[in-house]
Amino acid sequence: MATVTPAQTAERAQIVSRARTVRRARSLTVIGILALAVFATFCVSLSLGDFKIPVIDVVKTLFGAGDRATEFIVNRLRLPRALTGVLVGVALGMSGAIFQSIARNPLASPDIIGVTYGASAFAVFAIVTLGLTGAAVSGLAILGALLTAFTMYVLAWRRGVSSYRLILVGIGIGAMATSVTSYLLTKARVEIAQQALIWLTGSLNGRDWTHVRSMAITVAVLAPVLVYLVHRLRILQLGDETAYGLGLHVEGSRLGLIVIGVLLAAVATAAAGPIGFVAFVAPPIARWLSRSPGPAMVASALVGALVVSLSDLIAQHAFGDTQLPVGVVTGVVGAPYLMFLLARANRVGSGG
Repeated sequence: MATVTPAQTAERAQIVSRARTVRRARSLTVIGILALAVFATFCVSLSLGDFKIPVIDVVKTLFGAGDRATEFIVNRLRLPRALTGVLVGVALGMSGAIFQSIARNPLASPDIIGVTYGASAFAVFAIVTLGLTGAAVSGLAILGALLTAFTMYVLAWRRGVSSYRLILVGIGIGAMATSVTSYLLTKARVEIAQQALIWLTGSLNGRDWTHVRSMAITVAVLAPVLVYLVHRLRILQLGDETAYGLGLHVEGSRLGLIVIGVLLAAVATAAAGPIGFVAFVAPPIARWLSRSPGPAMVASALVGALVVSLSDLIAQHAFGDTQLPVGVVTGVVGAPYLMFLLARANRVGSGG
């Protein structure tokens, strides 16, 4: 067996160090470009409407240098909706990155494995049966997401939680929640069912500073905790046996990360309804752009924000006088990607 000399060891260490430097530089570049894209889309969305405002005037207004009329239109009328969209996208992007990294499966996002379906069922129950609106509906949606995630975790537990069981149980619970939602809608009066359907599609219509505050507080509280736990997420991606070997408390770390992911998805769903496929498509796009084998958490958050902001811009202004819910546009983007994943899985023999 050949002996590795100190010079060879140093050379290999330099190669690894250079590779890490290049990867870090690429990640920072991608994050910078995504941040600029989000800000540009954000400003364009604030400039368009019945009264068009030049983008440069929007930027001046955001930094406190606009006139009174522009400040009223931008800050009072349009800013809450645009900020809610950005923050919802950030939360869904991070939530999707957590679930996909834990399960090591691109299908494991909160809108595929049932978390948002549970939130939707509780929200529709609040609207249709209890006649609630506003914050009460949001609160029950969060409760529904948490209860769905708890049930999913308990049912998937067999001396630990495997990603395969977690996904299958989640899809089953999601199907049950969808059935409950459909039943509630069939029993409701037409006008109430219409109100519930708009919420179920996912919409940023009528969002105000209450939604912005709830989203901002959630992201501000959970993002630092996620940054602290992200190294555990990277270890979990190596597999349970390796994680145990490295001394990680696997189930405690997994449960903590799942709780954060559920809370992010739940509050986002409560604020804007179940905007489909954002949590599903944002993490793989972020990893592809960053060429990162890890969760690419910041890039996933920014891609989520960009997807929601751009989709809402299209939904508002691409169809003339007709405004669509943002969830319609994200569905058009996400559904083909889901079919592509399933078709690819079947081609390589892993589709079951």
